[in-house]
This record gives sequence, structure tokens and C-alpha cells, in this order.
Amino acid sequence: MGDLLDWIISFLFLVTLLIIVIYQLTCLADLEADHINPYDSSTKINRVILPEFGLQGLLCVYYVLTGHWFMAILSLPHLFYNIRLYMKKEHLADVTEMHNTNKGEQKKRLYKIGHIALCTFITSYWIIHSALGDI
Repeated sequence: MGDLLDWIISFLFLVTLLIIVIYQLTCLADLEADHINPYDSSTKINRVILPEFGLQGLLCVYYVLTGHWFMAILSLPHLFYNIRLYMKKEHLADVTEMHNTNKGEQKKRLYKIGHIALCTFITSYWIIHSALGDI
């Protein structure tokens, strides 16, 4: 039962991360379609960047503490990428460059969504496996 609870908690972490990144991607798509101005778009994106980074770090620590080593190793590239962005001060969206960097920022978010989706599918498998093993 404990392992099932671990996987459910990690699934909730991943779904929250997925929602945050999809929100950022939606803000960028709205900017591209001129539904929102660059200032509002960058403000909305920058408001959720640090919670995303913190949640990703917390998820990696959670995997290590629960002994899910494969998932911890699988999550490390995303964590290291976020740390690199933060250290270089490239993590926040720049209002003056929003239109110039929009496509690149969308690609970054799409890669993040792909990585989080992969982790979500693996976690879903382990939820089902743990639930059936507890029967």
C-alpha cells in the first residue's frame, strides 16, 4: 500500500508540473496570436517559473527519498536544465524579447511537456502495477 501511495503522490506532482508548463505554452501561443500583449504574457509566465523549478526539484528529492532510483535518474536532466537556466539567469521571460524568442520558448516548453508526459506514463504504469499487486 505504501508503494502505491508513493506513486500516486508522484503522479500528482507530475500532473501539476504538466499543468504549469501547458499554462506557459498557452501564454506563448496567445502572444503569438496577438491575444495578449508581451508584458502580460511575460508576467504570467514569470509568475509560475520558480514554482515549476521548485516542484521539479522537490519531485527529484521525493524519488530519491522513496527509493525510486530509475525515476530519479530519469528526472535529473530536466532538473539540471532548470538549474542551468536559473544559474545563467535565463529562466525568466524577457518582455523586450518576447516576440523574438517566442518560437524557441515554445520549443523548450514542448520538450518539457514531452519529458513530463513520459514520466507520467511510466508513473501510471507503476500505479497500476502497484494497485494490482496489492490485491
